[in-house]
Amino acid sequence: MPLKKSKGNMYPWVTHTHTCLGGECPHKCSYCYVDDPRFGRAARYQGSLRLIEDEFKVRYDEKTLRREDGKYPGIMFIEHRNDLWAENVPVEWIRRVVKHCNGWQENEYIFQTKNPKRYKEAFWWLPERCMLGCTIETNRNIPKEISLAPQPEDRFAIMREPNGYRRFITIEPIMDFDVAVLVNWILVIKPVFVNIGADSKRHRLPEPPAEKIIALIDLLDKAGIEIREKHNLGRLLT
Repeated sequence: MPLKKSKGNMYPWVTHTHTCLGGECPHKCSYCYVDDPRFGRAARYQGSLRLIEDEFKVRYDEKTLRREDGKYPGIMFIEHRNDLWAENVPVEWIRRVVKHCNGWQENEYIFQTKNPKRYKEAFWWLPERCMLGCTIETNRNIPKEISLAPQPEDRFAIMREPNGYRRFITIEPIMDFDVAVLVNWILVIKPVFVNIGADSKRHRLPEPPAEKIIALIDLLDKAGIEIREKHNLGRLLT
């Protein structure tokens, strides 16, 4: 899959996305956006995890990333369709993907996971200009029929530890939560910003009422935490 310009319901602040990891994500989240409701899951994201060798030929240089507005360098979301940091991914694969990024240090690299403890394995070789994200959809335990990823409390326990890198939290798809607990988690983590979004494809998740979301946004805003809402959040707020 060639380098792609970021578009759609992804992060609007990201300029490009790229993935070298194929196969099905071990977390098997029921709401995974890789599963297209019309066409199913693409073949490259089915079966065992594997590196897609041809993707390492893609360059992140100025010629490749320069945008229509003439701006460069880029903000690269790496492995946006899989979890590079999942427990089943060999550390050698992580190192190879990160090494590829390090070939173009002028860019900013975005990594995101539901298994942040593995970030610790890569602190020595992460790009200087990178941001480490973690998905925390709720403070409550998530049933295995929804996701096999580590529980949100386990993710919080790791993300609360200072690591010297800028961090962000994604609360998407937002699930029912306890306002005081989730707000406290965010304040302890001290992220640069928080993304908040809803389930775009109606997977019948346990979603919170509008008043909880409004309270969450209000309390984080008052605490000086930048909130980046996705347009799909409007469905729950109305």
